[in-house]
Amino acid sequence: MYLRTGWVVGHMGLLGTLSIVVLANAVTLVTTLSFSSVATNGRIGIGGAYNIISRNLGLEIGGAIGLPLFLSQTFSVTLYAFGLAESVRIIWPAIPIEPAAIVIVIAIGALAFKGSEVALKAQLPLLVLVVLSLVMLGIGSGLSPMTDPTPLNVSSGKVDYWVAFAVFFPAVTGVMAGLGLSGDLRDPQTSIPRGSISAVILGFVVYLAIPVLLHLAAEPSVLQSDVMVWTRIAPLGAWLIMPGLWGAIFSSAVGSVLGAPRTLQALALDGLAPKFLARTVGPQEEPRTGLIITLAIALLACLLGDLNAVAPIVTMFFLTVYGTINLVAAFATLSGEVSWRPTLRVPWLASLAAGIACVAVMFLVNVKAAIVAVFLEIIVWLLLARKERSTAWGDARRGLYEALMRWALVKSANRPMTSRNWRPHMLIFVHKMEQQLALVHFGRWFVQGRGVVTACELIESKLDGDVIDARARRHEMEACLAKEGLGVFAEADLVRDVDDGLIAVAQANGMGGLNSNTLLLQWPEKTEMQAAILGSSRVLSQLGKSVILGRVDAARVFNEKKGREVHVWWGGLQRNGDLMLLLAYLLTRNAHWRGSKIVIFSLASNEMMRQNTQSHLDQLLPELRIDARTEVIIKSAEMTVREQILNQSKNADVVLLGLAVPEAGDEDKAAERMGKFAEGLSSVFFIKNSSPFGVTNIGESDDASP
Repeated sequence: MYLRTGWVVGHMGLLGTLSIVVLANAVTLVTTLSFSSVATNGRIGIGGAYNIISRNLGLEIGGAIGLPLFLSQTFSVTLYAFGLAESVRIIWPAIPIEPAAIVIVIAIGALAFKGSEVALKAQLPLLVLVVLSLVMLGIGSGLSPMTDPTPLNVSSGKVDYWVAFAVFFPAVTGVMAGLGLSGDLRDPQTSIPRGSISAVILGFVVYLAIPVLLHLAAEPSVLQSDVMVWTRIAPLGAWLIMPGLWGAIFSSAVGSVLGAPRTLQALALDGLAPKFLARTVGPQEEPRTGLIITLAIALLACLLGDLNAVAPIVTMFFLTVYGTINLVAAFATLSGEVSWRPTLRVPWLASLAAGIACVAVMFLVNVKAAIVAVFLEIIVWLLLARKERSTAWGDARRGLYEALMRWALVKSANRPMTSRNWRPHMLIFVHKMEQQLALVHFGRWFVQGRGVVTACELIESKLDGDVIDARARRHEMEACLAKEGLGVFAEADLVRDVDDGLIAVAQANGMGGLNSNTLLLQWPEKTEMQAAILGSSRVLSQLGKSVILGRVDAARVFNEKKGREVHVWWGGLQRNGDLMLLLAYLLTRNAHWRGSKIVIFSLASNEMMRQNTQSHLDQLLPELRIDARTEVIIKSAEMTVREQILNQSKNADVVLLGLAVPEAGDEDKAAERMGKFAEGLSSVFFIKNSSPFGVTNIGESDDASP
């Protein structure tokens, strides 16, 4: 305000400067409204901006912003100390900069050690000095106006508009000094909005008035070259203007030295910094340990002698905080959370626009510094995200995700389901998941990121008190899945009977049209259980649920050998082959199976049917863009279908067979027949396609289905 506003007016003209003032203050005002809105929705704890971000976007994002914010506040103390020392040098040229900066930091620290209440009260006389300097500028401009004022829209043409904007913008970035003391306020829900919004409006009026006064009182050439032009215009010159400048600098330094330890304290309380940094002293619970660390870093920074290289990055960190605060307010509104009930509401579009504007300003001010700041914050975020942290308060991300899911589900429900956009959403029924992880792996491989995969255990219960046990079991399953690195949901459901429960859960799983459409089950060893599953499969097929019954050779599956093969036995009439071919393709897209070969077998009764089927397959596969080898075999009079399948696929790693669901009463015979088909094969899956998915019907029969 003191040293650069005149320079901006001299180069950009009055109208250009006022447009910069309006634009910069608009961003600041919306940012103030955003964090004020958050403040009115609930008490803001220690740490101010960090508290808002971490409680709404999560600890890892809060830490990525909070750690740089603490360093920025700390380095700001040094920056202000250097600024104060250099301004004193205007009157006292012989003063050494570094020793003077060290003395100033110590003086600021001594004041902060008295406590935040004393430090804040000490700023009142500083405010008087600032107000007096502003009054003197107004008097001087009125007493000695230029006889021939410069036209309002004349600019020097030497400085780009956005360069001038970048020079001015830091003048309006102190808006969250009070927010940093949120933990010390008696009523932050009232004090933060009232104090911050009042400060921004008053500051806006001042920033509009100063360019006008400077424009009326000095030539553009003088404004461009004399950083202390105020001392020429105001009565008594430097005697009143310099104390105002010093008061403004010292006041900003006090705000930083009070805010930095509290940010560090909040980080320590959340486990993102050593716990001892959260210690407090006295009835006001002053974070003395954090203050000592802050002052130590600020004093060490004084030894650098020149912080010009650090200053732009400090500004970048502050801007990322402002931008993130705006995004928090926008996301909170968009999430539609019932807990979001602020008394001061801000349109989400305004907050989002201000957040984007803060990012844009970063790159307008200094591209290199912006890239460095963002890169450092991403590094911190990645380091924090690697460590799993649990919080009791939750954050706005889940609400935003749920709002997006709701929107997507409503939209997708209004679109018809066709074979083109069908994708597998798989529900895997397991008896004991830790013992059937190979089956869960196959379920994820078959889906290959195209749909939702859920692993479900059915727990037989009388439904009279086992709810907590089911919830605990789900947590155990989730921990196991996380350890395996599987992106699979876990579910533990209480049922009175497993057979009926399987059908009930299969129907209920999912929401809004995003329902499980493909069920994967382990082929049991006992015949009676096999018959029960086949009976359930008939009902599930009638309900439009595709069924996959699998027997997995875990030892062979996880053997990382080369040249693996997936065999698909295509019959054709019941469209089972369509789903089998899709699953085989998705399986080979996975990194674990990449490079595996797909071989499609089909049985024909005579040469003419063999040629017909071969021709159809040769035409179909290029259209589907699936790389597979095809073999159409004429049924042998000396060998059964089972023997021919075993002869071709006994060395295959995975075999996919069609599943002909038996009629009621024939389950035992069908189970016995399927058991014989699976003998001698490695991992084998019997597949019944009951979905709308299909590519074409090929062949004359479904003889490859047991």
